[in-house]
Amino acid sequence: MTEYGRGPGSEPWHPEDPLYGDVGWEGQQGHTGHQPAYGGQPQHQHPQQQPQQEYGDWNNDGSQPPYDQQQYQQSYDQQQYAGQGQQYGQPNQQAYNEGGWDGTGTHAHVPYAADPGDPYGQQAAAYGAEQPDFYGTPDAYPPPEPPARRRAEPEAEQPDWDPGPDQGEHAFFAGGGAEDEDDDEPEGRGDRRGRGGKGAKKDKKSRNGCACLVVLLVFGGGLGGITYFGYQFYQNRYGAAPDYAGAGNSQTVSIEIPKGAGGVEIGRRLKDAGVVKSVDAFVSAFTSSDGDKIQAGAYILKKEMSAKSAVEMMLDPKSQANVVVTPGQRNISVYKLIDTKLGLTAGTTRDVAEKDFESLGLPDWANVGGDIKDPLEGFLFPGTYPAAKGMKPASVLKEMVGAADAAYGKYDLDAKAETLKLENPLQVITVASLVQAEGKTHDDFRKMAEVVYNRLKPTNTETNQLLQFDSTFNYLKNESNIHISESEINSNQDPYNTYTQKGLPPGPIGNPGAEALTAALNPTNDGWIYFVATDGESKTEFAKTYAEFERLKDKFNESAGN
Repeated sequence: MTEYGRGPGSEPWHPEDPLYGDVGWEGQQGHTGHQPAYGGQPQHQHPQQQPQQEYGDWNNDGSQPPYDQQQYQQSYDQQQYAGQGQQYGQPNQQAYNEGGWDGTGTHAHVPYAADPGDPYGQQAAAYGAEQPDFYGTPDAYPPPEPPARRRAEPEAEQPDWDPGPDQGEHAFFAGGGAEDEDDDEPEGRGDRRGRGGKGAKKDKKSRNGCACLVVLLVFGGGLGGITYFGYQFYQNRYGAAPDYAGAGNSQTVSIEIPKGAGGVEIGRRLKDAGVVKSVDAFVSAFTSSDGDKIQAGAYILKKEMSAKSAVEMMLDPKSQANVVVTPGQRNISVYKLIDTKLGLTAGTTRDVAEKDFESLGLPDWANVGGDIKDPLEGFLFPGTYPAAKGMKPASVLKEMVGAADAAYGKYDLDAKAETLKLENPLQVITVASLVQAEGKTHDDFRKMAEVVYNRLKPTNTETNQLLQFDSTFNYLKNESNIHISESEINSNQDPYNTYTQKGLPPGPIGNPGAEALTAALNPTNDGWIYFVATDGESKTEFAKTYAEFERLKDKFNESAGN
């Protein structure tokens, strides 16, 4: 079968076929004037169509016969065909079979056999018989052409104002967009030419210019971004960290450094406050010097300092803006320090403590006694706390109370109080404050704690449950005096006077440290009930009986020159 799905044989022509009236296939045309007319009518030759000479059959020796023997002319009368509905004309069957083109690319030597599946193959063999017209159907194929007659389809004509993609212009630069797609009607050739005036060319050039500008901006921006990030990468990897020069300007700022902060954390805080220019510069200076010796607390620093100058200034104690609470220190002295560091009027912090103590984070078991002189006594835990100008007294106090609550929370004070025959956790802290006030060394603390518990026992007949501590009397008098007359002590009935009042004072008399607290929770069990500071200052000796106590007392008098 051929490429059109038909069997070999002659092909009929339809009047509407674009090649109707052509000179026909080579080697198949009859001689002019020798072909009988369709239906007995003479054939008409188209005026513009001149007879052509085509190459026909070849001789067996490879030579070509004379042109007058191979020249065939075949024409079709469109008027006869269309007017009378007669059969399609076909060339001379004998010439077709013997030496003509059979439509398959070879010369025909045998008569055609009809293909049952091909409607065209069912035509009557006789030329005069009527045959059905299949060219009127939508599925009809156009008649094939021999290879020599086939030629490429002509390219679509491109207007001079629209070179199109084939001329090297991308659709992006052609200005095509959404507005071009809005037209519902297809454009004909006349429409395209009608729109291709000067205005269209101007719009086209304008759109092309805008497109070029956009592309230029995109590429330019990308190149600029690559350059910037490349520079940043080089600076971060190989360049020196940004840093200020000198010891800073006249502006000062307070910086708070928390406990456990390293070089990166400190550098971040300094950079945020405008002290140093970069964290990397500070870390470099921090690691190349004694930066690890920088303590937690508050510092008064200058703005725009070099990283090296900042480290040196933080290592200088004069730059520190801290309040240091020492073990055993009373609240009244702590309040004075806070006022000084914050630049406040004397007594400001103490007033805040008395009025706002409930909002500063005290534990629930604090302040259970009605005779407590200071609700915060014993809860300003020893340590270093930032206190710089601009800070509020309440914030400083709250941090101290929070530290005490965290330290006391490490122990089950309720259970410890019950084991030590105490009424509540507050009394545990009170014992610890007494141990801190009366003890001088680490070895003294546990013995001093046993003295307290032994004197509190109901079976104590040596002091009759009186503690008789000078520290409690000095607390209520807000002084530190070891030379107190018996008349003065015995005449004072204050709840904090342990010479006249049995048991513990209403609350702590200072802020105990960790050692004193540990000793209060784990006293010795040696029977100590008396003690004397035999040198009047740092040396404390203990006794189990009253007689031993008298000897220690005489020793003290000798050292004091009495």
